[in-house]
Amino acid sequence: MSGFLLRDVRDGVATWTMNRPDERNALGDDDQFDEFVAACREANADAATRVVILTGAGPAFCAGGNVKDMAERTGMFGGGPEGVRASYRSGIQRIPLAIDALEVPIIAAVNGPAIGAGCDLACMCDIRIASTRATFGEVFVKLGLIPGDGGAWYLQRAVGLAKAAEMTFCGEPIDAAEALACGLVSKVVAPERLLDEARALAGRMAANPTGAVRMAKRLMREARHAGLASVLELSAALQAIAHHTDAHEQALRRLAPRGGAR
Repeated sequence: MSGFLLRDVRDGVATWTMNRPDERNALGDDDQFDEFVAACREANADAATRVVILTGAGPAFCAGGNVKDMAERTGMFGGGPEGVRASYRSGIQRIPLAIDALEVPIIAAVNGPAIGAGCDLACMCDIRIASTRATFGEVFVKLGLIPGDGGAWYLQRAVGLAKAAEMTFCGEPIDAAEALACGLVSKVVAPERLLDEARALAGRMAANPTGAVRMAKRLMREARHAGLASVLELSAALQAIAHHTDAHEQALRRLAPRGGAR
């Protein structure tokens, strides 16, 4: 392991910090991809992990793909077209697949520029909170490229088709204020308050029964692409499980003296 993704778990909240500040937390190494996959698997397996916060060390959240490697055609950018295609599929594309399979909520605490694959990485998270220093750029066309890591799927679901098309076809970054206005982030805060705000939000989620939160997340994930009938069927199955959990029984005992839920 490269030590790229620092992990810390406290009170049910895991904080993952991308830790190559000198490279603006750029992505491109198999070790980095391995760490994301391993972190997601460990979070899923650990019932004590209730929420994840993803952030970056230094001034940037994530600068996306390593442009130096692109220029030198090394690492995942080496070889001919077939080799590059294989590198994307076996490399960086493992990150969206791993995060999509993450069973607990994940909050992106975007501390600075989230550019290219970094913007897409933020979009892979369930919720985004931004520092006033954050910027978001779907800049691939500026390099004669396209989003190779799922951005075409994630961005339009975060901001709508028209805004995603504008960001993708123009390739021009937007600042935190515009990101808030278009719904890409849910809150913009001063840099020194970013992690505190993310932890406060994570704490509100972590206070709820982890089984219910995990099932609710699974239901929301499935609802992105399933029809209403299928979502209702899955809702009935998961709800049947939820009705027979200790967490539900305890909640009923708390609420019964007050006449039920409101």
